[in-house]
Amino acid sequence: MKKQLIISVGRQFGSAGHVIAKILAERFQLPYFDSNLLDHIADQKNLDHTELKKYDEQPKGMFHRTVRGYSTSLEDNVAELQFNYLREMAKDGKSFVIVGRCAEDVLRGTDGLVSIFIISDEEDKIARIMETDKLSRNAAIALMKKQDIKRMTYHNNHCKGKWGEADNYDLIVNSSLLGIEKTADLLENYILMRTAGSES
Repeated sequence: MKKQLIISVGRQFGSAGHVIAKILAERFQLPYFDSNLLDHIADQKNLDHTELKKYDEQPKGMFHRTVRGYSTSLEDNVAELQFNYLREMAKDGKSFVIVGRCAEDVLRGTDGLVSIFIISDEEDKIARIMETDKLSRNAAIALMKKQDIKRMTYHNNHCKGKWGEADNYDLIVNSSLLGIEKTADLLENYILMRTAGSES
């Protein structure tokens, strides 16, 4: 019987972190969660998928307050829905790959958790964003900076550890150095070494 394996992947915008996470999910035959996590939550709780996704990985709004331990921020509430769903899956012994959603912090201490952060050289990120989003160079740079600020703010609002800082993850990898497939190879081997002897 295989023990629990949870692969948490944080990423800079344009680093191909979600692509690498999908490759790892396929190789380890694990469910993959990204923004689709909210689809599962919406189905479970009979909520509006589209409405929830407006607040996915968003920093809290300017006008909010906490009343009796509950935040009036929709962004905070959507984040907590995701955090609680991840905790429930982990508690139930499920294995999966999760991109973002502060998973390395939310699930810290869970047996079988491997936390990774993917970075990339700036020029590679710009080129990837230009190709993926069909943007000019200047527009790609602006989007990259905006998205990374948003992710950092969201993460640091909810976590003790800082977004992208080495102490917060098991491993930080630059996907520019080996390319997407070989980076996935490296991470697969690392995870296999971490989980060696985990079958009983």
